[in-house]
Amino acid sequence: MNADEFLDTVRDENETALSRLGSSKSLYAETEGEMEPETVFRAAAEAEYAASETFQQWADDEESDQRVRDAFEEFAEQERDHYEQVVAKLDEDHEPSEVPAIHEYLRGVEGDPGRVGGFLGRTLASEKSKEQMVGFFVGQADPQTAQLFRDLGDDLDGQLEHGRELLESVCESDEDRDAALEAANGAIQVAYEEYTETLEGMGVNPKPVC
Repeated sequence: MNADEFLDTVRDENETALSRLGSSKSLYAETEGEMEPETVFRAAAEAEYAASETFQQWADDEESDQRVRDAFEEFAEQERDHYEQVVAKLDEDHEPSEVPAIHEYLRGVEGDPGRVGGFLGRTLASEKSKEQMVGFFVGQADPQTAQLFRDLGDDLDGQLEHGRELLESVCESDEDRDAALEAANGAIQVAYEEYTETLEGMGVNPKPVC
């Protein structure tokens, strides 16, 4: 299984979850029903901050391959830059609160194949979130902010490409590929479970795609 086949498999096995994470209800869940620019910025800031922390932890793991450590150092720096760009949009200072479920999951993943796989799963899910944020600010007649989130989405495309290359280098056996696939699927499913639980807690049916 090469990297393209891997991503196709992840998308196929998580088709429903990714579809619903790409629906308007996903942003509704992320903001807990408060669909205002400020709450969207805060939701985005939480995600970017958590990603930077996760990737930095992986970059600091001395047992990891140096190529992987260097890649996650780059990703962590990029996410910190994303965080700063989003926080600059806020009217007040931002204090990170709860870690999103997907990053709680990722921080428990061990080994380079699993982490690279989990990273790819997270990136596929994050692309869906960025698309919704772009759409939200287009609807708000705020093209400048919509472009900001398009740019962040473009960076995710670059991360996905780099992650594909990493996958090829760290997966040397069927066991490695299985670990990567399990982590990728796990990351997406954890994000989907959090989405579902949040909406159900708000009395909203999470299943129909809007």
